[in-house]
Amino acid sequence: MRRSILALLVIGLFLHSALADSPEPNQDATLDGFSMQNARTEREWESKFRALPNAQQQRDYMQLLSARPHHVGSAYDKQNAEWILSKFKEWGLDAHIESFKVLFPTPKRRLVELIAPTHYVAKLQEPALAEDPTSSQHDEQLPTYNAYSRDGDVTAPLVYVNYGLPDDYDRLQRLGVSVEGAIVIARYGNSWRGIKPKVAAEHGAVGCLIYSDPKDDGYFGGDVFPKGAMRPDQGVQRGSVMDFASNYPGDPLTPDRGDPNAPRMTASNAPSITKIPTLPISYGDAQPLLAALTGPLAPEEWRGALPIAYHVGPGASKVHLVIESNWDLKELNDVIARIPGSIEADEWVVRGNHHDGWVNGAEDPIAGQVTLLEEARSFGELLKQGWKPKRTIIYCAWDGEEPMLLGSTAWAETHGRELQEHAAIYINSDSNGRGYLFMEGSHSLEHFVNNVARNIEDPESKLSVFERDRLAGITGAKSDEDRKELRQRPDLRMDALGSGTDYTAFVDHLGIASLNLANGGEDDGGIYHSIYDDFYWFTHFSDTDFRYGIALSQTIGTVVMRMADADVLPYEFTDLAETMQKYNKDLQKLLQSKQDEAHERELELKEGAFHAAFNPRKPTVAPPPEDIPPHLNFAPLENALEGLTKSAERYKTAFNKAEASGFPGSDKLLATLNQKLLQSERRLTDPAGLPRRPWYRHMIYAPGVYTGYAPKTMPGIREAIEQRRWQEADTEIARVSKVLENEAALIDSAAADLDTLTR
Repeated sequence: MRRSILALLVIGLFLHSALADSPEPNQDATLDGFSMQNARTEREWESKFRALPNAQQQRDYMQLLSARPHHVGSAYDKQNAEWILSKFKEWGLDAHIESFKVLFPTPKRRLVELIAPTHYVAKLQEPALAEDPTSSQHDEQLPTYNAYSRDGDVTAPLVYVNYGLPDDYDRLQRLGVSVEGAIVIARYGNSWRGIKPKVAAEHGAVGCLIYSDPKDDGYFGGDVFPKGAMRPDQGVQRGSVMDFASNYPGDPLTPDRGDPNAPRMTASNAPSITKIPTLPISYGDAQPLLAALTGPLAPEEWRGALPIAYHVGPGASKVHLVIESNWDLKELNDVIARIPGSIEADEWVVRGNHHDGWVNGAEDPIAGQVTLLEEARSFGELLKQGWKPKRTIIYCAWDGEEPMLLGSTAWAETHGRELQEHAAIYINSDSNGRGYLFMEGSHSLEHFVNNVARNIEDPESKLSVFERDRLAGITGAKSDEDRKELRQRPDLRMDALGSGTDYTAFVDHLGIASLNLANGGEDDGGIYHSIYDDFYWFTHFSDTDFRYGIALSQTIGTVVMRMADADVLPYEFTDLAETMQKYNKDLQKLLQSKQDEAHERELELKEGAFHAAFNPRKPTVAPPPEDIPPHLNFAPLENALEGLTKSAERYKTAFNKAEASGFPGSDKLLATLNQKLLQSERRLTDPAGLPRRPWYRHMIYAPGVYTGYAPKTMPGIREAIEQRRWQEADTEIARVSKVLENEAALIDSAAADLDTLTR
């Protein structure tokens, strides 16, 4: 279910000259968290590990796992889980399946019909293609639909709402267009799909259609499948529209799997089920509907690539929309494998990728799943050679991710107390492709993952993946300031975590430091969540020789090994502190922008009144007035950040000194230190959760209520400012300040422990 990754600019020919200046990593250099002697041993094992992942193995795994549709509850989904289990066991891992019952609706009736001013019945069917062998498996394919859409049978005028985001409705209001009682049609993009029916319902719409415009996801970007990689005219993006960001991910009927006595809801009262009927359609089906619209011409930036004039409506156009689903409980199967730790077995390194797809799912998720499988197979080979990780490693093949993180959320909440006591890290992948390494995660891991990226070779440029990312960033930088930072900052910035994949329960709910890693950016295509995301498409248009699958196995496998084997868990807090300072500055800029917007609206109101006085026959639609945002007291946050920065520097100094001394001290002292460190991410959570969404407990990272996948940093403060909740913003500043003070106190305590080691 990965977010669409924004492609970086292609580096260009200067990479060749940069290659000569790219140093090989010093095999005798220390590794963060390792004594010199243990670092040397670790590098030897890592070298052996990185030689093991095999491209042909990944290709064979993908061909088998994507051979048939494997959505939640399907026969092939269960067969895949059992096959993965057998492979884990074959490789010497202790493995089992954990099953859960979850609500997973599937459609039994769908209709989209234009009934005025002309008549058109949408096809709602992706055609089989002769070139693509698995596209003809119609009897096993899920139809095109949005899971967790409410059932409905509505007939109403149609209104085009661009991407269907709050700003788009503000624009419609200025155009004098209301969606009250209408069916809206929105294009995919610029947010998670479930935001579109959510916002439509909030504005009084009775139904929602979502289509892929060819400007965003079709012939505007290149040749369409099967000639090229882009979405054809009848291609459709399936997907969940569960309102998880405002409520919780996972099974809608059991909001707290961690409580065995929690009552199961019904579909009619589950808060995360969409309020209005919603259906995805192709741009082939969307064109007749959009062409029938009259009313104001859409703003220029709203116009897509269809050969029509884009109007917003409503005019005389009317649409009949029918959705009826089977609201059944289905079994999902998480496959869990363990490699027991030899010294600190009660500290866990957890690694996951999901195995269920919307249809055949070769790119999403099997491209990520095969990298995980090759990591596991390679670790099995190392175990035979005598390698024993210090910490316990847990490999997870999740089920039910596509409907909205059903399997990972159920497992994480079921084992929540254990995970909060023992989990040092959760490492996620989802899909994978050809190109650059994309890094998202907890910023206490930023320095760590940058160092791993310095040791992995990019298969095409032969640079390290770190250096290739850095050079690409310099080439595509939007400002001299960004370019300067990329040249001078030791570590590449890592994106914050939002949601849309299986790390969500671990970081947002349980406060476990997490990473999400994937390659991409050079293989953009338009087959996401369609029947064409299959083995044929992937082996013709994506990572065709699986060399980037091998690179991801090497990258994530190295992350797993270093975290599992380190003497001291390699968290680093100066990047965290510096990033928190940046987030604070971003919040103050956001507040200033709201103040500027309010002043602009005041001017618009005055200008509107002036023009109305001289043009009484020409009606105008004035924007609603807004109060000028008040002063917010950021002093508590700034004080907390100053303390966090000092604590991070103190820890870095103590860490470097202890590392240079070989981390002297007993295993008991190191175990005490590590137990303290793995709680560092927990300190950034609050049991009360975010305002109006208590499931989300992390005070620094969360998916946005109106973005879904995309993160909101310091979300309680940020969204209070965005939603003009000024008193709440002040309250949230105090709450965030408190968790940062708690984090600084833990870092100070860990630094004192390190100082003890070297006395």
